Amino acid sequence: MTRRDLLIAAPAVMRAQGAGWRTGDPAALGLDGALLRDLGAALGGRGCVVRDGVVASTWGAQNEHADVFSSAKPLLSTLLFLAVEEGRLAGVDAAIGPYWPQLAPKDRSISFAHLANMMSGYARPEPPGTAWAYNDYAIQLYQQTLFDRVFRQTPETAAHVRLAALGLEDGLRFRERNRRLSATVRDFARIAWMWLEKGAWNGRQIVPRAYFERYQQPRVPFDLPHTAAAETDDYLGIGTFGGGSDHFTQFGAGAYGFNWWFNRKGRLHPDRTLWPDAPADTFLSIGAFGNNAVMIPSLRLVLVSSQGEWGALEGGAPAAPMNRHIARLAASVKR
Repeated sequence: MTRRDLLIAAPAVMRAQGAGWRTGDPAALGLDGALLRDLGAALGGRGCVVRDGVVASTWGAQNEHADVFSSAKPLLSTLLFLAVEEGRLAGVDAAIGPYWPQLAPKDRSISFAHLANMMSGYARPEPPGTAWAYNDYAIQLYQQTLFDRVFRQTPETAAHVRLAALGLEDGLRFRERNRRLSATVRDFARIAWMWLEKGAWNGRQIVPRAYFERYQQPRVPFDLPHTAAAETDDYLGIGTFGGGSDHFTQFGAGAYGFNWWFNRKGRLHPDRTLWPDAPADTFLSIGAFGNNAVMIPSLRLVLVSSQGEWGALEGGAPAAPMNRHIARLAASVKR
């Protein structure tokens, strides 16, 4: 299938132009400004809310670079889609073995999709695809393979060349050691808006929509078991993206896919969605220390938060701060 075959018209035109976002009055955008101010105060840190491609609310310095931690992981998967589109890989299920001949026999079938869905088994006891583990050693393997062995470019070059159409105001910075991303709130909001628009920006399809239609959804099976208790076995010596090989959360089965989190039921919360009071189509990128991006396509709404007070990820818990904040964001839309 050619790139032309994959291109599909964007559902709406992004209204940010040139070097800056267009800003608008919340009421004119169908939002409750008082609720948004309350939400910004409750979250703290820095943040912005975008509705229909227009910035409706901001708090904190919009031009301050900061580590977005694991919120950067879906950007790796976005670049993976482009690697496939450029013909560098046969597909997201391509094996990484050709790039790592020293992989242990257990790991020789690891694919890029396994890495993106936290099911690779690298540094864990299970074979690929048989257990879930939130695994930052596997993410380190993911980014090293993608940048160093597929693109053969620095992360800055790989990202900026492919995302040039977004017109980033401040640019993306990558830490040398583990390639973690630093970005400003207003630039990360452009990435988040592109995700909501399924790869489109200003009416142009930056990443073919077909990739988002297929992969921007939970990809970890609902009943996939959690990894067994075991020490990390980083036999390649690649190090970590930041955390352990089984850390942060045991939630994931049924709700995680290509490094996004989706508002679905899962193995550990079978009776309630991840955020029970949020719209069903809500999805997030989640980073440590309150670095989250919330996308709600049905409401044409994005929130990007840096160093916000989000609390822990608690699947299906109505009282969890994350659930309450997303519910308040959705409630700001005047119906």
